[in-house]
Amino acid sequence: MVDTSPPSQVSGEEKSPDSSRRKKLLVATIAALGLTVAIQNWQEVEGLIMRYMPDWLAPPARITGLRGTMPLAMQGGDPYIRALMRTISASESNYARPYHVLYGGRYVRHLNRHPNRCITIPVGPNKGNCSTAAGRYQFLNKTWSKMSRRYHPRPTGILLWRSYSFEPEYQDRVVHDWLSDRNYWNADIPQMLRQGKVRSVLRMLSGTWTSLGYGIETNSMSKHLPEIYERMLKEELGQSPSGLIQKPGISNENRTRRK
Repeated sequence: MVDTSPPSQVSGEEKSPDSSRRKKLLVATIAALGLTVAIQNWQEVEGLIMRYMPDWLAPPARITGLRGTMPLAMQGGDPYIRALMRTISASESNYARPYHVLYGGRYVRHLNRHPNRCITIPVGPNKGNCSTAAGRYQFLNKTWSKMSRRYHPRPTGILLWRSYSFEPEYQDRVVHDWLSDRNYWNADIPQMLRQGKVRSVLRMLSGTWTSLGYGIETNSMSKHLPEIYERMLKEELGQSPSGLIQKPGISNENRTRRK
């Protein structure tokens, strides 16, 4: 018998395969965009967490030997200044990861900018105050802001949105150019070092780095710094034939003006 009844109609609630695939693709795209934004902003979020995290949540780093004298991250430069930089960090940041260390010995992971985490000073003449010192040369945030504007080789952004990476190479380059700036110090530090006046240089710098033996915060390394400098200089001269200056990758011209 032939069925002459009208064909059944597809329910309005039934979805075509193409429509379902399009919706799944849209959801996946939105999820991917959300993940991308989260990854891009994670460093800033982590920076805020690290800045306001209670001290007891992060275990301190350990002082081990002369880790602060490890080779510099930057390439080139004046071997006498390089030796001085390694000497400064022997006293200021004698930790396994000096470029990442905060005042008090805790580490920060990301160095896309100065950490700017203010940590309470427990002892000494500044007890009760807080310090934002960070990195191999224990830059205070305000000092890094000032010196990076003057000596940083590769700032990013423009005008009020300009930023200065705190990555190891840039910590080194800012300090190298700062110490080499005769106008800033009113003294020729490279020449003083070549004349063997390392103690005079350390005394002069003790107002900036207070652990160098003539400042207000000496430590167990302070008295050994002249000897450490001689050791570092031998290593640096060994890597720089005839003690000649090796040019850093970025020109230092026009960075010696004093504000």
